[in-house]
Amino acid sequence: MSVSTAPRTAAPLRPRLLGRSVVNLVVGISVAYTLLPVLWLVLASTKDRNALFSSNILSLGDFSLVRNVKDLFAMDGGLYGRWYGNSLLYAVLGAALGALVSIACGYAFDKYRFAHKEKLFGLVLAAVMVPQTVLALPLYLMASGTGLVNTYWAVFIPVLFNPFGVYLGRIFSQGYVPDEVLEAARMDGAGELTAYFRVALRMLGPGLVTVFLFQLTAIWNNFFLPMVMLSDQDLYPVSLGLYTWNSSASVSPEYYPVVIMGSLLAVLPLILAFALLQRFWRSGLTAGAVK
Repeated sequence: MSVSTAPRTAAPLRPRLLGRSVVNLVVGISVAYTLLPVLWLVLASTKDRNALFSSNILSLGDFSLVRNVKDLFAMDGGLYGRWYGNSLLYAVLGAALGALVSIACGYAFDKYRFAHKEKLFGLVLAAVMVPQTVLALPLYLMASGTGLVNTYWAVFIPVLFNPFGVYLGRIFSQGYVPDEVLEAARMDGAGELTAYFRVALRMLGPGLVTVFLFQLTAIWNNFFLPMVMLSDQDLYPVSLGLYTWNSSASVSPEYYPVVIMGSLLAVLPLILAFALLQRFWRSGLTAGAVK
């Protein structure tokens, strides 16, 4: 009795190719959905006001990139440059200090034993789920009681503490800092601060960069807290300043080109930060994945 030995690879191969085609289609649609607004922003920033209202964005004429940049930094006495500097101050300095605080807190939760540690960490996890807009009014009342409303500190201090950063700090500490290394440092006579700054913090470099990038993105795009805290336009970040100009554009159409150009320039620091710190960020995201 003979047994058929015909190959059976054709049947499984077709579903596999079909599944791969569906995945590629979904990825292509997602990429197009993400990049089309960016492409429109780049093209629109090179056009003058007349081209924007006549739907000639895709044409090669009406090129006005240099003029738009000059108008942007000349509008309202060069207010955009001040907004940009404020955003860099809030975001870069705030993200750096906030990342250091978060990593230190996460390290303490991981390496030290103290009373009610897990209960306190549970409160940290609960705070992660609280929307930032819910905290805006209590923060405003606290700032008003201390006289910090309409100052840099009203926006700068709240961004230094991030519960999600503390959670990431503990995860990175568990994945990057072996207890044996700390014990060896203590046996060599290093104190707790010395062991942290000279040994643990160097191992936590990828985690520090990852938390910094998350903080940088969140603070740079922060809108609601500055809107609640600030009334002086000289203290505005870019996000709030562009919102103010965009609100005025319905009455004064000359604001439209500068708002679009300002939005394009506002994206550049985030792109630059992710491009320069990408290798640290990748290694940080894979912490503990391979043992």
